[in-house]
Amino acid sequence: MPDTYDAVVIGGGVIGAATLFHLARLGCRRALLLERGDIAGGSTALSSGIVRTHYSVAPNVAIARASLRMFEDFAGLLDDPEADAGLVRSGYLIVAPPGGASAVVRQSVAMQRGMGIECGLLDRADALARHPWLHLDDIDAIGFEAEAGFADPYLVTTGFARAARRLGAEVRTGTAVTGLLREGDRITGVQTDAGPIHAGAVLSAVNVWSRAAAAWAGIDIPFGITVHHIFFLMADAAYTSDLPVLKDLASPARLYMRPQGGTLMVGSGLDGTETTDPDTPQVEADTDALLDEAAQAAERLPAFAEGRLLRSWSGLYDTTPDWNPVLGRVPGLDGIQVAFGFSGHGFKLSPMIGRMLAQSLLGQEPDLPLHPYRITRYAEGEPLVGAYGTGAVS
Repeated sequence: MPDTYDAVVIGGGVIGAATLFHLARLGCRRALLLERGDIAGGSTALSSGIVRTHYSVAPNVAIARASLRMFEDFAGLLDDPEADAGLVRSGYLIVAPPGGASAVVRQSVAMQRGMGIECGLLDRADALARHPWLHLDDIDAIGFEAEAGFADPYLVTTGFARAARRLGAEVRTGTAVTGLLREGDRITGVQTDAGPIHAGAVLSAVNVWSRAAAAWAGIDIPFGITVHHIFFLMADAAYTSDLPVLKDLASPARLYMRPQGGTLMVGSGLDGTETTDPDTPQVEADTDALLDEAAQAAERLPAFAEGRLLRSWSGLYDTTPDWNPVLGRVPGLDGIQVAFGFSGHGFKLSPMIGRMLAQSLLGQEPDLPLHPYRITRYAEGEPLVGAYGTGAVS
């Protein structure tokens, strides 16, 4: 008897795990997730874990707000009192110099407020009261979102997977998908290294491996892979978790920074370095580049002028031309949907996107529209380019 499921999710990162959970929660009786390695064993585990609703793209704001509510009540969402997203509500500060960046911060805050987000503009005194480590002499606009912060990508992803299992879904790790089953213009399942699996609907949520999945389906996708580095600095005093997440649009690298165990986590908001290999091992960062970014961090946080560089790691972004994801159906091909191109935004959007994708896979109308994220938007001349540009905030 063939191995048959109502829905199969390919990919055990946070998007795949969230979708599996919502499929099961919405009543999908036979849902299966396939992961060639371990749950949260890829890019998800390397995420900085920042959660915020500050975007200049309105659909992103709406998804991020709904996702934040799910992070807040993660135990309730999963119906598991022991579930923990590791959420720290430190707030989110975004600072900009005079000029265009300042105007965009002000516009974005106004849009968020109009959508019901608890946020606003701070003067320097208020900002320093919340974050006394800051140097702000060159800053013109300071946006603050009170409910933002950071969470734990591993806890969230494994929490979704465990909850899905409790609801009857199945997770198979160590199982590689090697192709798709196809009858004419319909995908009818997947081929794995353990044999074929038939499915009423398939979701490809394989992050930087999406080009291979697209080739199985015979489609071309707007897609690239970029390498990004995160590093950690230590000062003489502990950089505590009550200090807000910080986005510095005045720094040349458009740095983002957050507390991590008494240290400062730092990452660049630029485009990154292109690669064609989704299996790229850890890429050693250019020491001079890291030291330059560390100096930029110290410009904003002078306590790190003599900071010690502790460690760094690299991760891969699956990027699209507008640095926003592609979600949903593929024109001319039934039975498959896609989720790729999160461009560093996937974790913060994952709880709600998982629900939207699950609803779509089950033939339901998603709570928020998938239309802005359709794969055809580039050919139609309607990309989701944010006012901050690519590789920054979106």
